Amino acid sequence: MLVVACPGQGAQSPGMLAPWLELPGAAELLGTWSDVVGQDLVGHGTTSDAETIRDTAVAQPLLVATALLTARALLAAGTDQRLDEVDLATSGGVDVAAGHSVGEFGAAAIAGVLTDAEALALVAVRGAAMARAAAATPTGMSAMLGGDPEEVLARLAALGLTAANVNGGGQVVAAGTLEALAELAAAPPARTRVVPLQVAGAFHTTHMAPAVAELAAQAATVQARDPRTVLLSNADGTRVTSGAQALDRLVAQVANPVRWDLCQTTLQAMGVTGLIEVAPAGVLTGLARRTLPGVETVAVKTPADLGTARDLVARHAGASHAATPDQQRNPS
Repeated sequence: MLVVACPGQGAQSPGMLAPWLELPGAAELLGTWSDVVGQDLVGHGTTSDAETIRDTAVAQPLLVATALLTARALLAAGTDQRLDEVDLATSGGVDVAAGHSVGEFGAAAIAGVLTDAEALALVAVRGAAMARAAAATPTGMSAMLGGDPEEVLARLAALGLTAANVNGGGQVVAAGTLEALAELAAAPPARTRVVPLQVAGAFHTTHMAPAVAELAAQAATVQARDPRTVLLSNADGTRVTSGAQALDRLVAQVANPVRWDLCQTTLQAMGVTGLIEVAPAGVLTGLARRTLPGVETVAVKTPADLGTARDLVARHAGASHAATPDQQRNPS
C-alpha cells in the first residue's frame, strides 16, 4: 500500500521549480495556476530569493503548486504525457493521500476532494489571511528535538506556548509569542534541543483565529467532493469520509495543532509499505524513516527522482488494506 505525502511550510527553497519546467505542460500549467492565485508562481519558484518565498502569502501557494505539479509528473501515464493533461484523482497509483499543514490542501486535490484550482484558490486566501494574522502580534515557532514528551509538553504549558505540530520521532514544534519562545530557548527541558524556525508567526494556534473566518468564506464557495482515495486528516490522523468533512477540517486546521504523529500511526495501522513525498521533499520522508520502520520511502526533489518513485508505485500501490475501516478511523 502506497501513500503520497505533501510537505508543509518551511520545506520551500529558492529555485525549487526550475528543473520541473523542462517537463511537457509544466510551464503552461503553472501559468494557469498563477492566474488563480494572483502571483507569478514560475518566478517565485525559479528566481525569487529565500526571503521572498518565506513570506507566508507567497510560500503557501508555491508549496501546493509544486506538490500538485510533481504529483502529476509522478502519476503521468508516460514520460511524454503533458502534465496539464493528467487527472490526479483518476490516474491511479495512490492508495492514501496525506499532507502536513498546508500540504493537506495538495493531498485533498490528489484524493479528488478539490480540483487543483479550488485547492490553490483556498490556499491563496489562507496564506494571505495567516500573514495578516501573524503581523498583528510578534509570534513565531521553534522545533523541539528530543527530551521526555511529558516534560516537553509541561514546559510549553508553563510558558503559555502551544504544541502546534506534533510530528513524531521526538519532534514537537512550539508556537507562541517571541518572548515565551526566547524563555524556552534559554531554559529548555532536559535533553531537548530548541531550533527557531523561519516562519512569520505562530501557525496552528489561537493567534491564527482571525484567518479562520476569511478561509471559511472562501470555502463556502466550494462544492467539495467525497474522497476517491483515502485521505487522512491532520486534526487527529483519522480517515476523512466526505468532502464536507474534509473542507471543514481544512478550515479549522489553521488555528489548531497539526498531529502528523497520529497520521503516521494511522498509516502504520493501515499497513502502508511505501511512502512518496512530492516536492519540495525531504522532511516527511525523514520523519517516516524514524517512525515507520519497514516502510520504503522516496523523496521526489527533482525529475531525476521520478524513476525511483515510479518503481515504488509499481511495487507498493494497490495492496489490500491491512486494517479494517474502524481501525483506520480509530487506530490504537
